[in-house]
Amino acid sequence: MATETKERYRLHQSLGYQLSVTSRIQERRLDEGLKELGLTRITWCVLLAVGNEDLEHPSAIAEFVGIDRTATSRALRQMEEDGLIARRTGTGDRRTTSVRLTDKGSRYLDRGTPLAESNNAILESKLTTSELAELRRLLKKVREGQEVPLTRL
Repeated sequence: MATETKERYRLHQSLGYQLSVTSRIQERRLDEGLKELGLTRITWCVLLAVGNEDLEHPSAIAEFVGIDRTATSRALRQMEEDGLIARRTGTGDRRTTSVRLTDKGSRYLDRGTPLAESNNAILESKLTTSELAELRRLLKKVREGQEVPLTRL
């Protein structure tokens, strides 16, 4: 009777491990810079959604950031308390809320942008232009059909 030889699972060779470690390195560097500004990754992404993408409705912001509505509501509430955004409830339909950046929110967006760009440049500098395009394409392909909103980033 032939015994089937099964290859042992090798953590460092797994794609999930490689993606996680790479992601954590990138996240940690960004988180450290954002923390100095008093921001989190979620509040940073909301600033980008409202300030750079002109999104004003919480559902559109949640979809853009990739988090669920509860996490979005929590972030918006905190950001409003911190003076980064202002929310306005619709006059005809009280359920309709629009979000805009305050002057303070705009300043934080301006201060955070060079930090995020620098963080991305560190990772991107290790790849050629074609490698970077291929990596983006492959990561998008791997995520296809997996677009489930997250509770946190």
